[in-house]
Amino acid sequence: MTLPDIGYLELCYVLLPVVLVGIIFYRWSIGLSDLIIATVRMVVQLIAIGFVLVYLFTSESWLLGLAVMSFMLLVSGWIAMRPLKNKNSQHFMQLATALFFGCGSVLALIIVAVLHLEPWYQPRYVIPLAGMLLANTMNSLSLAGERLDSELSISQAQEQARNKAFNTAMIPQINSLLAVGLVALPGMMTGQILSGVSPLLAVRYQIVIMATILCSAAFSVAIYLSLRLKTQLTNQQD
Repeated sequence: MTLPDIGYLELCYVLLPVVLVGIIFYRWSIGLSDLIIATVRMVVQLIAIGFVLVYLFTSESWLLGLAVMSFMLLVSGWIAMRPLKNKNSQHFMQLATALFFGCGSVLALIIVAVLHLEPWYQPRYVIPLAGMLLANTMNSLSLAGERLDSELSISQAQEQARNKAFNTAMIPQINSLLAVGLVALPGMMTGQILSGVSPLLAVRYQIVIMATILCSAAFSVAIYLSLRLKTQLTNQQD
C-alpha cells in the first residue's frame, strides 16, 4: 500500500487553521510570539530532520547515533526547564540526569529484550524510539517541576509536595492509557496501518510504546523529584 503524496500546497492548506489559532491569541490579548516561533521552528526543524534522517538511517556508526541521541537528551532537558522558575545549570543537570536514567533504562529494555536488534544501535529504530520517550517524558518533568514549586511555595511538607507533583505529572500518561483504543488511535499505530502493516502487529508495537512511555515518565519524574528535594535539603542544612 502506497501512502498518498503530500505536496507543498497541501501543507499550506493544513497550516491555514494555525492562522485562526493566531487570531484567537490576538483577540484574547495573548502574546503571539510563542505561537509564531513554535510554528516556524516546527516546520523548519522537521524539514531539516527529514534530510538528516535519510543519512542517519543508512549509517552504521554507533558513535553518530549516540551523538544524535545525546543532543536530543540535552534539548529535552532544556525544553523541560523552560516553563520552570529555577533556570540554572544545576537544575538543568537534574532534568538531564532524570531523562538519561529514566528513558535510557526503558530504551535499553526495548532494544535488548523486545526488538532484539542486531546490531543494537540501528538508527532507524533507536532514534525514533528515543525521540518518543524523551518528548513525552520532558512534558511530565515540566509538570512535576511546576507542581513541586507550587506546593512548596504554600509551605507543604516536602514529602507531600513530592507526592502531589508526581501524581500531577502522571495524569496525562494515565489518561493516555485510558483513552487509547477508545478515544484515540495513536500516531505510531495509525502510521503503521496506513503503510500496510497488519493492525494486530501495529497494536503490539503500540502497547510496547505506551508501556515504555509510562515507565520512562514515571522513572524520570521520580528521579528528578528526588534530586530536587535532596538539593533543597542540602541547601537548608547549609
